[in-house]
Amino acid sequence: MVGGGENDDVLKVSSDADEAELMLEGQAEIWRHMLALADSMVLKCAVGLRIADIIHSHGRPITLSQIATCIDSPSPDIAYLARIMRFLVHAKIFTAAAPPGGGETLYGLTPASKWLLHDGELSLAPMILMESHPSLTAPWHCLAACVKEGGIAFEKAHGRKIWDFASENPEFNKIFNDATACMAKISIKAVIAAYKDGFGGIGTLVDVGGGTGGAVAEVVKAYPHIKGVNFDLPHVVATAPAYDGVSHVGGDMFHSIPYADEIFMKLILHGWNDEDCIKILKNCRKALPEKTGKIIIVDLVIRLDDNDPFDKTRIVFDLVMMAHATNGKERTVVEWKKLLEEGGFPRYKIIKIPALEMIIEAYPM
Repeated sequence: MVGGGENDDVLKVSSDADEAELMLEGQAEIWRHMLALADSMVLKCAVGLRIADIIHSHGRPITLSQIATCIDSPSPDIAYLARIMRFLVHAKIFTAAAPPGGGETLYGLTPASKWLLHDGELSLAPMILMESHPSLTAPWHCLAACVKEGGIAFEKAHGRKIWDFASENPEFNKIFNDATACMAKISIKAVIAAYKDGFGGIGTLVDVGGGTGGAVAEVVKAYPHIKGVNFDLPHVVATAPAYDGVSHVGGDMFHSIPYADEIFMKLILHGWNDEDCIKILKNCRKALPEKTGKIIIVDLVIRLDDNDPFDKTRIVFDLVMMAHATNGKERTVVEWKKLLEEGGFPRYKIIKIPALEMIIEAYPM
């Protein structure tokens, strides 16, 4: 019987080639992750230079020299700008096309770059400026220390909690407030559009941790029959503006929550550990009617098999919480179920909306 030596050699060569190809792909993947910082830094550059705003103000695609002319600088470097734009075009943030009759390349907006407009109705520009701020990039260097020793990354980097840091640094505080406001505006618009049936029969709605009341004011504006209550710490509501149909109440959600037909919480529970969340939820249950009460939670839900455009972002956001928050975390469906049950809300459903967040509708019975 003849041996299969030749076939074995072919298979070995093929296997070696496959292994080499996989190693090459692995190397390329590590390079992409290693240099991913460039993505956010170039976005910061584009927002700082107001490139999207400049193109938008012309109402049509424009040339590199036209963009440069509108940059707030007496002598912008067009060669640098060209390299920045090449990256952003490759990332599909802007378009680039040669005009039909020849001439300079024309740069235009895409659905992505419209989110960079400073004066857009909905904009992520303030969020980009916050997440790329040196004060918020520093804690990322402390993640390994957190694994080894425990503790909070932001406190390791700055020696204090993020709230204390913000109160001591007016410039950062403004950037932080602008960013959270822009994110709130995006999410509440998606909630109101997608949750039409959910607000229909509500009499009194308390927004727990509602800040200065912007979110509940938007809900009441869309559903004028609702009596809105904005509930937050006394020093927060003290600065809240007046809104039609909304009253401001100061207090502490860890002590008690005003009575209501339904309770609304947007991006609150992701900022606290499980023990604290359970305390908040138990206080919510005490404030609701036993049979008809409902809590509307707008927060991130990690689902690893959803294959929607925000899947990876939600996982990354959990690391953002690790880097910036004191005890915050994003939760999976299983983790939310456990939290809600222990907090006194055994019945719930998760509703997907066109946003980073989802709606969790939970009932005490």
